[in-house]
Amino acid sequence: MEKEKLRIDKFLWAIRLYKTRNLAAEACDKGKIKCKGESVKASRNVNAGDEYEIKTSEKKWLIKVVDKLYTRVKYAEAINYYTDITPAEEIERIKFESAVFHTGKRMSKIGRPTKKNKRDLNDFLGEGNIP
Repeated sequence: MEKEKLRIDKFLWAIRLYKTRNLAAEACDKGKIKCKGESVKASRNVNAGDEYEIKTSEKKWLIKVVDKLYTRVKYAEAINYYTDITPAEEIERIKFESAVFHTGKRMSKIGRPTKKNKRDLNDFLGEGNIP
């Protein structure tokens, strides 16, 4: 016996686009989930072949539903239930952002001057022993 109805918030949680079902429902309420250009409610039923535009904090997804998934499964299995049809421009933008992302950590030997660098700079400027 196959289950008939599947809500969009439950589907997005099951395929691991959102960490909790509540977050998926909030995204629907805020208009971050669209089907054919129109915002959808969390209670909307999912059918195979539907295409959804989904905005998460990391990426703007464009997915096509392959089959219904009622329970949360591991990622390797979940990706079989949808097809990622995100445009190449969006994928390139994400790659560029991740390449230039600044972690806040300084690279070794680059950044703050060492004591020796400070002494050398002070000697060069002729400022004596300024701490």
